Amino acid sequence: MDGRQDAARRGRACSIGSRTNPMDLAALNTIAERLVASGKGILAADESSGTIKKRFDAIGVENTEENRRDYRELLFRCGEAMNGCISGVILFEETLYQIGADGTPLVKLIEAAGAIPGIKVDKGAKPMAGFPGETLTEGLDGLGERLAKDYAQGARFAKWRAVIDIADGLPTWGAVKANAHALARYAAICQEAQIVPIVEPEILMDGAHDIARCDEVTRWVLQTVFAELAEQRVALEGIVLKPNMVICGKGCSSRASVEEVAQRTISALKATVPSAVPGIAYLSGGQSDEEATAHLDAMNRIGGFPWKMTFSYGRALQAAPQKAWSGRTENVTAAQKAFAHRAKMNSLASLGRWDGALERAA
Repeated sequence: MDGRQDAARRGRACSIGSRTNPMDLAALNTIAERLVASGKGILAADESSGTIKKRFDAIGVENTEENRRDYRELLFRCGEAMNGCISGVILFEETLYQIGADGTPLVKLIEAAGAIPGIKVDKGAKPMAGFPGETLTEGLDGLGERLAKDYAQGARFAKWRAVIDIADGLPTWGAVKANAHALARYAAICQEAQIVPIVEPEILMDGAHDIARCDEVTRWVLQTVFAELAEQRVALEGIVLKPNMVICGKGCSSRASVEEVAQRTISALKATVPSAVPGIAYLSGGQSDEEATAHLDAMNRIGGFPWKMTFSYGRALQAAPQKAWSGRTENVTAAQKAFAHRAKMNSLASLGRWDGALERAA
């Protein structure tokens, strides 16, 4: 066995029992388990200022710091959703340090609801030199120092998103490998900072690829990510995986059924994701609100997997409350009702108990 093979073997053996660095891995595991608690999921409220501007433009709201605060505060003050359905909230840096209208830090509102504050720490996917049409997520420089400040502010988990596109000749091995390595380095740095990393390798729905191609690329990417996590000595018991579902591209003429999406997704993850991972929190990735809920429900009805399966949705939880709010104070109650409904639907889906009739009744 040469040196590289021996290093890989040692990396694959990494677990709570064998890790020797001083972090509290049992505490990391506790946070990870709370994030995927039965009947609860993660609210992704980490839109950058540029992304939320697009959302606000669609509802005629000016993209100011005050409006961003007011909108997110109405979500965090929605007791029906936050107390019963939300385990954690991914925040943009601005929001983690933001103060509510009454002087209460927004992180305290999240904590008071029994949820865990988290922080998006990547700096976005940038064009990858030498790889036309592909991106590499940046943000590793100074990450340890930033995480120390975020931990002091109350963050107990973090998120890093790697973006993989499917097109003619894409993705390439170089881009898959580079993004998987960056995810693994981020995860290792988070665990050193006593913060649970959400590992998010997203295969985009953009394009006309069919579900078989998405299945193939999803397996390839996940295999590469977990190989890199092992090489970087990341303890799998202290992470949460946030993958895409195996689904057709938006431009595909032949749409897969809900049942096929559920079966293919579970099959792909069973083949690639170790059982040591506490849970899977799926991204919605451009699906409609109800479509994302139906797919999650179908997977949980199938069962037979070693991890908990829940949601980590952004737009699929927020599109309805954003439209209901539209920047008006008098619409806050209506927006909270819309948020509570979507949170409840996905909570039921995470238990395999959702029914489309509940959508029609609402």
